[in-house]
Amino acid sequence: MGCRGRRVYWRHVPYRRYLKPYARRLRRDMTDAEQRLWQRVRGKQLCGVQFYRQKPLGNCIVDFYAPRAKLVVELDGAQHATAEGLRADGLRDAALARMGLRVMRFDDRQVLLETGAVVEAIWREVAARRR
Repeated sequence: MGCRGRRVYWRHVPYRRYLKPYARRLRRDMTDAEQRLWQRVRGKQLCGVQFYRQKPLGNCIVDFYAPRAKLVVELDGAQHATAEGLRADGLRDAALARMGLRVMRFDDRQVLLETGAVVEAIWREVAARRR
């Protein structure tokens, strides 16, 4: 991927400025799973840690980001189950790991059917990373 756009630093994580309008559109058009999880993590509900949604980091836009915990939460739809989707996710995860971030991935269906379990897993990770 080419290096287009000026780098901007947000909470010590660089991102490409040209991603900002795309992130705004994604925030406006969230999926049902994203909306459900957002209601459970917004407003510092988990260990007092702030989460941001559809946040540009590096060359990508992540679904949820908690800078204090250095945690990224990604919700994956059916397109991520393909060989190409898995390869792209692996590359994104590796790039985010090089920035010092931990990536947690959940399936959209899991978020919709087992919201409590997903939130508990995120809570455990946030608590562990804050120690």
